[in-house]
Amino acid sequence: MYFDAASTAPLHPVARQALTAALDEGWADPARLYRSGRQARMLLDAARETVAAVLGARPDEIAFTASGTQAVQLGLLGALTGNRRRGGHFVHSAVEHSSVLHVAERHEAAGGEVSVAPVDRGGRVDPAAFGALLRPDTALAALQSANHEVGTVQPVGEVAGLCAEAGVPLLVDAAQSAGRVDVPAGWSLLTASAHKWGGPPGVGVLAVRKGVRYASPLPADEREGGRVPGYVNVPAIVAAAASLRAVRAGAEQENARLHALVERIRARVPQSVPEVEVVGDPVRRLPHIVTFSCLYVDGEVLLTELDRAGFAVSSGSSCTSSTLTPSHVLAAMGVLTEGNVRVSLPYGTTEADVERFLAALPELVAGVRAPLGLDLPTPAAAPEELPPRAGGRAGAGSEPPEAGGRATVVDALGKRCPLPVIELAKRIGEVPPGGTVVVLADDEAARLDIPAWCQMRGQEYAGEAPAADYGGDRGSAYLVVRRTT
Repeated sequence: MYFDAASTAPLHPVARQALTAALDEGWADPARLYRSGRQARMLLDAARETVAAVLGARPDEIAFTASGTQAVQLGLLGALTGNRRRGGHFVHSAVEHSSVLHVAERHEAAGGEVSVAPVDRGGRVDPAAFGALLRPDTALAALQSANHEVGTVQPVGEVAGLCAEAGVPLLVDAAQSAGRVDVPAGWSLLTASAHKWGGPPGVGVLAVRKGVRYASPLPADEREGGRVPGYVNVPAIVAAAASLRAVRAGAEQENARLHALVERIRARVPQSVPEVEVVGDPVRRLPHIVTFSCLYVDGEVLLTELDRAGFAVSSGSSCTSSTLTPSHVLAAMGVLTEGNVRVSLPYGTTEADVERFLAALPELVAGVRAPLGLDLPTPAAAPEELPPRAGGRAGAGSEPPEAGGRATVVDALGKRCPLPVIELAKRIGEVPPGGTVVVLADDEAARLDIPAWCQMRGQEYAGEAPAADYGGDRGSAYLVVRRTT
């Protein structure tokens, strides 16, 4: 069962048919005036018109890139360059795709300024907080249409209104939503990626509204309106446009069906697997994505077990899951960054497919947890949804126990998460209510996951202190006050 459509969707049948036909009819250089070149140009122009119609743009506002990432990077760099006389300030949300973050890092390194808008525990930006970051010297703002890890839909329309009032162009990354839902209004630049909606890989879309100041950050080239250099892949672009039109035509019915299947997963997983939290906004979300975090589980280990059982899912960010860096999206939300599973259903997923996944998951999670020796009761009913709240540390403002006081110290130095959290769970019962457990850890993920564990388990996170205060030679001390049994 392939449940990783948020990474890449299977090739749509219409895309396959269009690609095969375009390989025969659109192989020539569309910039040439001979017959085969004119034929390729006609196909390219028709594809551009199709994409523009779906995205709510003019054909001459659409440029095709080699990927969605390249579209984002060219869009950001081109808008920042085009608006440099206004200033060097850039605003984006804390949960943007890594391509946005990398551009922001480069912009700062070159002397620019960057402000990051926080999100609540559901992963959603507060429009007022985003708008408050806009300044007279803000050259550009960026906000994704929906999050790629948890599916939360962002308030793009409200933010776009605030940006328009401030005279700031807004780039919207619509990689996850294009083709599935309506494109949000108010954007100045828009990016998308064909392989997310069932088109072939290697085709991205960069749309720049007329009147938006844009200067290509790359050497001049006559193709794609001067925005994207290099030879265009006409057959792939034709297939991308054909599949986008087909997907959008059937989106309403398919979205309703996938939404119901995701609701089933959201309800059943907490009922059948103990110590699980479904993350992301429960209402304002894409219809095909659900992410849940399992305490005391290494996400990569669980993914391996699911793969052996025949289920292809992802953990954390599809762009960073090969690294040891905690997901910046989950960290910004203040939820568990370890043991998370993202299920993203492709078009055509059946009830039977989902039921097989739901039947297999509890045993697989239990198998991963079995060597830990934790006594975890099976939940009798699904927990209530946690209301979205600002991410961050639980228990902020609490007075930490004095160093050397009556605290149980857990030495988890040298251990990677989720092991520090597992050690905490084992020892919390040894202290009386009001007592403190101090976890010594040098894994950066502990700074994120120990507060998230407290939030899930009803304990109080009392803050962070130097590890040396509690006998550690490195890392930090994380203080947890027992509040529940």
